[in-house]
Amino acid sequence: MIDVVKIAARNLLRYKRRTVLTALLITVGLVAVLIFVAVAGSFRDMMIDQFTDSMVGHMQVHRRGYMGARESLPVDRNMRPRMLVKLYEVLDSNPDILSWSPRIKFMAMFSNFVDTTSIRVNGVYADREAATVPYLTKRVYEGGTVDPLIEPGHILLPELFANAMNLKVGDTVVLVATNKDGSVNGKTFVIQGILESISGPGGRDSYIHIDDARELLRIEDEEVEDTILAKHGYVTIQEQPEEQPLEPLKLESAPQESESQPQPYAPKGYLDETSKLFADNNWGKPAEVSEIAIRLKDRDRLNDVLQEIEAQVEDLKNRKGLPIFQVHPWQTFVPFSKVADMIDVMNLFMKIILVSVVLISVMNVLIMAVYERIREIGTISAIGTPPGSILRLFITEGFLLGLLGTVLGTLIALALIAILHEVTIPFSFGRQENLVLAPTIGLADVLTTAVLTIVVAALASLQPAWKASRMDPITALRHV
Repeated sequence: MIDVVKIAARNLLRYKRRTVLTALLITVGLVAVLIFVAVAGSFRDMMIDQFTDSMVGHMQVHRRGYMGARESLPVDRNMRPRMLVKLYEVLDSNPDILSWSPRIKFMAMFSNFVDTTSIRVNGVYADREAATVPYLTKRVYEGGTVDPLIEPGHILLPELFANAMNLKVGDTVVLVATNKDGSVNGKTFVIQGILESISGPGGRDSYIHIDDARELLRIEDEEVEDTILAKHGYVTIQEQPEEQPLEPLKLESAPQESESQPQPYAPKGYLDETSKLFADNNWGKPAEVSEIAIRLKDRDRLNDVLQEIEAQVEDLKNRKGLPIFQVHPWQTFVPFSKVADMIDVMNLFMKIILVSVVLISVMNVLIMAVYERIREIGTISAIGTPPGSILRLFITEGFLLGLLGTVLGTLIALALIAILHEVTIPFSFGRQENLVLAPTIGLADVLTTAVLTIVVAALASLQPAWKASRMDPITALRHV
């Protein structure tokens, strides 16, 4: 095989100009593809980060049925403390989760005491929300403070409402909301900051402290079952002596209760112990929440972590026997996910173009080589060279052409990408003028593109190689 490689290399060097031009054609195509993949991929990742790190997180957990009505932000489908204990434990114990933030979301009437409109409200813990969506602080473009992110009695107001109602930092506004029991409550707030507009969900969202949200919606703290508290060592359950149960009366007309319909839990006075359980684990107060936003250490692990969470909490079921919780990735909430998919498709088309360039250029070169070396092929066939060796010779020439172009193209592309990464490309998003696009490319993309180029170059030589190996020696020797 080494001899075949040597002969193939010698044959390519016999036609230096043609070999160099073909290798350069492959090189230019490979450089264009790798730079496009680097720039487009970096733009895609940056835009995803802008949405996930400023609004939605990498994934969210909701109570089953919430997503079907999420546009109206229903407060009657919140997650209760009884459900949340195990979920919080799962989130705390997962090594792939960097932070998570419980939220209370609801619709409210917003007024500056002159005009009134509806607004989306997020009640959050300042420290948890800042850790889960760290870019949110960058959206505060006018006045106020962002440390803490939101103070009790204050509100972060979207730019849309501030401009429409001529409001500024320090002004007093009022929110009026209806809770799940139908009662109405209002509360005044001071504007702590103005949030820049952003496309997609979150552009009309305001933020208040979660304690203010609970006060506005009259959400009370709730206790959890004594069995849960006993498991964590906050209460001790006295074992009752077993008694012989009486034989129940069997009435055919009595409805049979489904095993999947648990009886409602009756409070037993364990609110203090429940509050201590939540406080000791830094879970906040034992009260309802609408959703939990989650930030991962590595966004590429999203699908794996999502499946892990679902598997760990699937034993908590509702009355219909379905899992209580539903976990959704960021793509569910961000319209830009469609654009991200389009960028992936464009990367694929660029690779298809590269394949076409390599295929045509290598095939053209080898067809010419076969035509020019017909008598040579006839000579080596006549002296006993088997067709398989001739086939391997021309395939090796195509392989070496692809290898040469790939090595040159990869080195040049990586050098240019490194320069672009250091120089950076200025980019603005909304009012954020300090964004930069620093192109990078993953090892997997480089290897995939390089291997694809070499394989296609070898495949492109099959037809000329097959033609050369099947030539009749006598006919070939007679060729002029």
